[in-house]
Amino acid sequence: MSGGSDGGRRGDDPLTTGLIHHPYEPPAGFGAVPPAVHKASTVIFRNVAALRARSWKEKTGYTYGLHGTPTTFTLEERIATLEGGRHTLLAPSGLAAIVLVNLALLKSGDEVLLPTNAYGPGKELARQELARLGVTHRLYDPLDAAALAGMIGPQTKLVWIEAAGSVTMEFPDLAGLVAACRARGVTTALDNTWGAGVAFAPFEQGVDITVHALTKYPSGGGDVLMGSVTTRDEALHQRLTMTHMRLGLGVGANDVEFVLRSLPTLALRYAAHDAAARRLAAWWQNRPEITQVLHPALAGAPGHAHWAGCCRAAAGLFAVVFDARYPVAQVDAFVDALRLFKIGYSWGGPVSLAVPYDLAALRGPAGAGQGTLVRFSVGLEAVEDLQADLEQALAALTSP
Repeated sequence: MSGGSDGGRRGDDPLTTGLIHHPYEPPAGFGAVPPAVHKASTVIFRNVAALRARSWKEKTGYTYGLHGTPTTFTLEERIATLEGGRHTLLAPSGLAAIVLVNLALLKSGDEVLLPTNAYGPGKELARQELARLGVTHRLYDPLDAAALAGMIGPQTKLVWIEAAGSVTMEFPDLAGLVAACRARGVTTALDNTWGAGVAFAPFEQGVDITVHALTKYPSGGGDVLMGSVTTRDEALHQRLTMTHMRLGLGVGANDVEFVLRSLPTLALRYAAHDAAARRLAAWWQNRPEITQVLHPALAGAPGHAHWAGCCRAAAGLFAVVFDARYPVAQVDAFVDALRLFKIGYSWGGPVSLAVPYDLAALRGPAGAGQGTLVRFSVGLEAVEDLQADLEQALAALTSP
């Protein structure tokens, strides 16, 4: 190895100054499939003039690790491409990305509208934290664009859209909702975690911002927490960027590495999850124990026509509603009896998951007495094995 026989030693102690200020630098021109992983809090400048001239806002340079490294910039650019946007910011989780959008765009006296089928923690954020800041919220029916149009008033500054719904899986009237908001000059933010940049092109549908829980399909391993916020609009991006900076949001380089490693297989994995979920959802349609299968790609499911109008694929998620003759305890026993399906939140990884939900809690009075819902996230196991697991677990429904 070049660099001198003394290895850059200074003084009598090779473990301090000599190692910290070693003169060796690796040659340029190294190429490999995975992007390099850069870890830094402090960023070194060549001189004071460079320090004073460099800006992090336009990604033309590096100032501090929190504001970006070559590794985080690389992932941001790839997510922007995936979503069909121009600018992306990374956040520590999908929920943190939702927080970023809300705090960047809303102030005291403003109103935000959320769909009834929105991600639960996002609703709680509005009910608790945003309310304390003087921001009001109301819920709207994602299948009724005309009703949304009638709700938008002078204080409405942001409308969230979820496609498909977090648990009940309705696919919204995306085109109608966006048109209603655009006609009134209201910003739209879409939770695109389900679509993952694969099922449909969100910005071609006219949305202003997409939020993505990279925790799910982009990671694909059930081992990373991360979120993203993407837009095509330069002014919106700068507004988001400044709030992002002031909130001190950052992500770890190793987590970014994991997502970058998984992105090349995203489309292949999404297709596998999609195909398996459709087969199992179709199987459930013929089971007498349930009253409804909630999967937007199935004819007759809520929002199916809207899904068919803009989507070319579907995520590996669906839910079934058990007949009301089965009390909650029996449905819980069915879930407990599953062997391959594990009990756990999140989705998008290789392991299939199942979680029961109370329909009355999700839908309010409209859900009372309709039965218990179980949401399935279909992983990458053999479909035949998953179906056999469901069949054997159904015996628990009628066990004493």
